[in-house]
Amino acid sequence: MKPHTFGHAELVNTDCLTWLKKRSAESIHAVVTDPPYGATEYSREQQEKLRAGKGGVWRIPPSFDGIRRAPLPRFTTMTQSDLDHMYDFFHTWAEVLRPTLVPGAHVMVACNPLASPYISMALARAGLERRGEIVRLVMTMRGGDRPKNAHEEFTDTTVMPRSQWEPWLLYREPLGCKTVADNLRKYKTGALRRISDKQPFGDVIKSHPTRKQEREVANHPSLKPQSFLRAVVRASLPMGEGVVLDPFAGSGSTLAAAEAVGYQSIGLEQDPEYFRIARRAIPKLAELAVPGLGAVSAPIPDDDHG
Repeated sequence: MKPHTFGHAELVNTDCLTWLKKRSAESIHAVVTDPPYGATEYSREQQEKLRAGKGGVWRIPPSFDGIRRAPLPRFTTMTQSDLDHMYDFFHTWAEVLRPTLVPGAHVMVACNPLASPYISMALARAGLERRGEIVRLVMTMRGGDRPKNAHEEFTDTTVMPRSQWEPWLLYREPLGCKTVADNLRKYKTGALRRISDKQPFGDVIKSHPTRKQEREVANHPSLKPQSFLRAVVRASLPMGEGVVLDPFAGSGSTLAAAEAVGYQSIGLEQDPEYFRIARRAIPKLAELAVPGLGAVSAPIPDDDHG
């Protein structure tokens, strides 16, 4: 299937490892992505169950106020074998990714508290430099439940804390120069873009639920709001120049965010159905007017997963 282009965005229906192995060296200036975390939730078998409403490894929450909530993967059911598989995949992914990165390129990876230790270790051991985390303040449907089949017996307990934040791992390809300033001059990478002259980019972003309007355009279980994505995508290119890659493009929301802020982007998606959805969704999401950064003063209940 030929790549689909819209504006400065290019969407490719392909496996990311295959594509990365063929990509020119030092041609990607930033990575912003929300990957699958488990070994199976985006397999063909589990996606067929999800689309048929049968769930599988996906938990389909009950409706709330008449609104159907988005599915959530059951990360608590992951075995040690699943976790080892996840580590191995992301270690391989980072090793294949690194040659394509311009020195100083930032890599932003959406995660969740249960998976983040394994993914962090994999990225670091592949040679990427850890630069901290970006915290998306948002209350999800995960956690806060009493013990299964014993909720009346243990009414004052919670098995896991109710999730009110989502970690985005922040890594960087090692600099190619002695200083960040020199790296910026040579490669236009190595730093993050400020929000304004008076306000630096911060590592805590107050977010909000992905709006119904966006979900109707891009039907994907882990769709993140454009307001948040535009903030992190914009920060990823310190000089506003270069190519942003999303190797797990899903329904194209990262590419839409890049298009909205005027960046060149490439998205890779191996699922034909999500590729089809993304082709339609990218221009529509990019054209949406969204709340600006800081428009929400506190975490709000959300129905997407980390």
